[in-house]
Amino acid sequence: MLLEREKAPEFTLNNQEGKPVSLQDFVGKKVVLYFYPRDNTPGCTREACAFRDRFQVFEKHGIVVLGISKDSEKAHRNFIEKQSLPFDLLSDPDHKVIEAYGAWQEKKLYGKVSMGTVRSTYIIDENGMIERVYPKVKPDEHVQQILRDLGIEEND
Repeated sequence: MLLEREKAPEFTLNNQEGKPVSLQDFVGKKVVLYFYPRDNTPGCTREACAFRDRFQVFEKHGIVVLGISKDSEKAHRNFIEKQSLPFDLLSDPDHKVIEAYGAWQEKKLYGKVSMGTVRSTYIIDENGMIERVYPKVKPDEHVQQILRDLGIEEND
């Protein structure tokens, strides 16, 4: 995992519509960049919907929300449509950005070891520096924790 106060690795990935999105596009804005294993799975859906349900709060404070997984653009489009997500999901099929942010790790499931995306989040400040790191997060309560750490009341 990267550390707080480090420069966030630059990237350009396609969003659900095939449009390139770069971290550099958001200089001057705070970014919540969250990495998740897979579209339309229970934990990932809960996490995405928690961001959706509080999206207006983030938007009101000028904070950009971006999700990244190795799913395809088409899978992201379907997930966004099904869950009415108001933010971009970026496709990293070769997991290069996921690796650069330290979220591609060894995982163990039912005794089987494999490599995959570990649910984690970075808050990146207006100058592209990592302000906060959330490694191995749980999907429930995570978004509320981010808002608390940013000093934002949910009914702001």
